[in-house]
Amino acid sequence: MYKKTALYKELVVRGKNINRRFVDGMKVYKGISSVNVENETTTIYDLALIKQDIINHFHIRQGEKLSDPTFGTIVWDLLFDPLTPALRDLIVQNVNDIIQSDPRVKVDSIIIDEYESGIQIECNLIYLPYNIQESMQLNFDKNAGFLSL
Repeated sequence: MYKKTALYKELVVRGKNINRRFVDGMKVYKGISSVNVENETTTIYDLALIKQDIINHFHIRQGEKLSDPTFGTIVWDLLFDPLTPALRDLIVQNVNDIIQSDPRVKVDSIIIDEYESGIQIECNLIYLPYNIQESMQLNFDKNAGFLSL
């Protein structure tokens, strides 16, 4: 026979008390980001995490990820090409594919514009777990790189 023994008499877990309002059945997304150095912590939640995941996807040129050469965007390779209707359609399809690859987001509309030093993409997104609609503006600049607003 064996005797049960407790390893600990009392177990106390300390942490930050975060008050959140949850909707029944809502998932809470938690991740890390070291992009914004002004944040006190690298942990981000929910909408901020979804947005950062989408932005991260657009930072990668298609073909750069060794394990998945189809991952990333083609916009980096098209920055110096004239924005013809066919090229505009190709970019819209690529942006739509990227955003639709995230099951937490749905594309409402995509608008592609050219400005003097790059390509501007405006996406109207619906964040499905929260039923929130928001516009995300992505600027691919020939001189400065990638800017998200």
